[in-house]
Amino acid sequence: MKVLVIGSGGREHALVRSLVLDPTVTDVWCAPGNGGTGEHATNIDVDPSNPAAVAALAQGLGIDLVVVGPEAPLVAGVADAVRAVGIACFGPGAAAAQLEGSKAFAKDVMAAAGVPTARAHVCTTNDEAEAALDDFGAPYVVKDDGLAAGKGVVVTSDREEALAHANECDRVVIEEYLDGPEVSLFIITDGVDALALSPAQDFKRIDDNDEGPNTGGMGAYTPLAWAPNDFVDEVIATVVHPTLQEMTKRGTPFSGLLYVGLALTSRGTRVVEFNARFGDPETQAVLARLETPLGELLLAAATGTLSEQPALIWSTGSAVTVVLAAHGYPESPRTGDPITGLDNAEAVEGAMVLHAGTTRAADGTLASSGGRVLSVTAIGETLEQARSRAYEAMTHIDLDGSHYRTDIALKAAHSA
Repeated sequence: MKVLVIGSGGREHALVRSLVLDPTVTDVWCAPGNGGTGEHATNIDVDPSNPAAVAALAQGLGIDLVVVGPEAPLVAGVADAVRAVGIACFGPGAAAAQLEGSKAFAKDVMAAAGVPTARAHVCTTNDEAEAALDDFGAPYVVKDDGLAAGKGVVVTSDREEALAHANECDRVVIEEYLDGPEVSLFIITDGVDALALSPAQDFKRIDDNDEGPNTGGMGAYTPLAWAPNDFVDEVIATVVHPTLQEMTKRGTPFSGLLYVGLALTSRGTRVVEFNARFGDPETQAVLARLETPLGELLLAAATGTLSEQPALIWSTGSAVTVVLAAHGYPESPRTGDPITGLDNAEAVEGAMVLHAGTTRAADGTLASSGGRVLSVTAIGETLEQARSRAYEAMTHIDLDGSHYRTDIALKAAHSA
């Protein structure tokens, strides 16, 4: 099987590394890729959000399966274009991808499907936003209705900050604050059947102790020993199947990866948000433990044969991902700085480096090219061992001015 992965981030590097381990996968390309994907696959240049260009590339390479990583190409209709030329594609079409492309659309689907979620108001004016903020009170949760690369959400007790964010957006969803820990659950689906991957938790804020602005994610870990035993079954029954059925009822069946962000509140499990693709950085940790061949699994979802797949196989132990961010991230990340020490980092037992914002020169030297530059993912027999290995590996990496959180999975490891 020949596979083309669309995207250039850490999520795509994790997908590539898992796909090349699948014995049924013979060739992997990544478009456009990054400084790390080229070590495991063939990088090839393409505009990932140009549906016609991606479809033509897949045809020219004789691809059997296209895996679309980021949200922007999905909302742009890349999956539709690929399927239109007769190639299997893992990822929803443009209409179904509105589950991520529009927070208001997702809320409408959840309401119709009876999915438990936060109460919300959709606002387009300052007066509407002020009324919504007053209705719910602090802490305020204000979400840009459209795509914002993981940075469109403001959670704050400062009303002026919340209102300012609302006024920066054309349309926002303002909703009640959900207490309790958050969980990320990835669902692989062909539109009818659904398989849940291992639940994970990510860390969205830039600094330790969940302080500072929201980012695209600074780390993650899996599994979650503290999650209820029936958690996955509950989410499948009360969230996933009702949502899939509602999407099919609307004539826009959803296939691919349904990311369900959840809060375990004092009033029960509630959906925080939907995404239409693998989440970053949870993907890195989750795929590190998945032993089921990934290519076969994604192809089954893309071809409507997920019901024929056996139960997923997971390695024992835990996985922890720690993100290394560039100087100035998230406000104004600096790029072009050299990166060294990766070989020593990967020499740490159980650790691997996954690239995101990196570029590799012709002579092999590596430099930063984005805000979240790379991540270290480590597996261990225990969560504490996985943490120790991830942070040990991180000490070997040199990137001027870079920073990372030191408390990823710390509380969970101490309570284990």
